[in-house]
Amino acid sequence: MKRRQWLYAFVTVLVFGLAFHSAPVFAQSTEVERAQQSAAVLDAMMAMPEGIPEELMTRANGIAVIPHVVKGALGIGGRYGKGLMSQRDAGGKWLPPTFVEIGGASAGFQIGVEATDLVLVFLDAKGINSLLSGKVTLGADATVAAGPVGRKASAGTDIKLNAAIYSYSRSKGLFAGVSLDGAAITIDDSANQKAYGKAVTGQDILVAHKVSSNATVAPFLASLGKWSPSKKQ
Repeated sequence: MKRRQWLYAFVTVLVFGLAFHSAPVFAQSTEVERAQQSAAVLDAMMAMPEGIPEELMTRANGIAVIPHVVKGALGIGGRYGKGLMSQRDAGGKWLPPTFVEIGGASAGFQIGVEATDLVLVFLDAKGINSLLSGKVTLGADATVAAGPVGRKASAGTDIKLNAAIYSYSRSKGLFAGVSLDGAAITIDDSANQKAYGKAVTGQDILVAHKVSSNATVAPFLASLGKWSPSKKQ
């Protein structure tokens, strides 16, 4: 068992070391760049004809965008990425976002490194509340499913929209399926402090409303407002 744990730790460090070596801009990105990259990912996905349905975006209670999620393995796999997440207030407007991270192991024999842009659409408060309480493990704390596609498609075509979270991923400019069960999303307190200039938690940002929008997070909020306007006009 100890040997397996040691091997897993070694492989994880090796894989992500190689991944970040091949993507230095991502590894060293500032909070400003992170917000800009997240906005660019959402803009690109929504501009595609097979993008996220507008109806689903209108119904969204929360949206997380995580650019360049690195997944790699040499027999034992894992994934890691950083992004932003926001939810609506009682009036339907998007709140200043919290910075988030995603990580987790993946099963099965794998080899190589790949990067995927990820968008998660939260339809109810369950997944958001789990995240703000510490972390949300996809597939355990909140059900996650691949979302219906087609900008003009009716979300009603996805049967009953029973999942708490719908996922969309893009690799090399194309939509791609990705299994997220077991992946954990957590709040990035360090990035929040740098972005807002003070120590704040996810609860402080999305529940207590202790921060205001600023130039750092403005690009992400602008993209959310463009593609998922306020529910209440």
